[in-house]
Amino acid sequence: MIIKSAEFITSAVKQSQYPPEVLPEIAFAGRSNVGKSSLINTLINRKRLVKTSSTPGRTQLINFFDINNNLTFVDLPGYGYAKVPAAVRKKWGPMIETYLSSRKTLKGVVIILDIRRQPREEEQNLIHWLAHYSIASILVLTKTDKLSKTKVARQQDAIVRALAMEKENALLFSAKTRRGKDAVWNAILSLTAPK
Repeated sequence: MIIKSAEFITSAVKQSQYPPEVLPEIAFAGRSNVGKSSLINTLINRKRLVKTSSTPGRTQLINFFDINNNLTFVDLPGYGYAKVPAAVRKKWGPMIETYLSSRKTLKGVVIILDIRRQPREEEQNLIHWLAHYSIASILVLTKTDKLSKTKVARQQDAIVRALAMEKENALLFSAKTRRGKDAVWNAILSLTAPK
């Protein structure tokens, strides 16, 4: 995918703040500090369009980005053990659920997992929830550069077993080495191509 333009559109907390439903959308969801921002920045060949942070829970809004004027990336707040007030964390579930269940232009969700961690209840719930609403998902296992080849294969097997998925549906990715960038783009384009 050749990126000619990538621009921030807006941040939203509620439906009335979403941009108009014009372009196909791909949302990115994952636990706090899983490498979500790094994945998006790598895909669009930008260093800092999406802010990265070593502090979990920096993304507290739904952020919309226009890619090439023909696709929208949607960065969802990370879930899990973010260092944010409990009141803020409590709003995240309904905020994300409202977006996912109401957005007609949503074509799929990229679920991001750190390959060094086992999926937890939140990942299981998200996958079941997307299946229930017939929303396509792409599983991306990030930070593969942190493990040996053998450990990557072992972890990939364990994760797909835990999530009852096919191995070829768990894409291996590294923002550092750019491994898997084309595979992730191909998966995204297959969901957003006109039917």
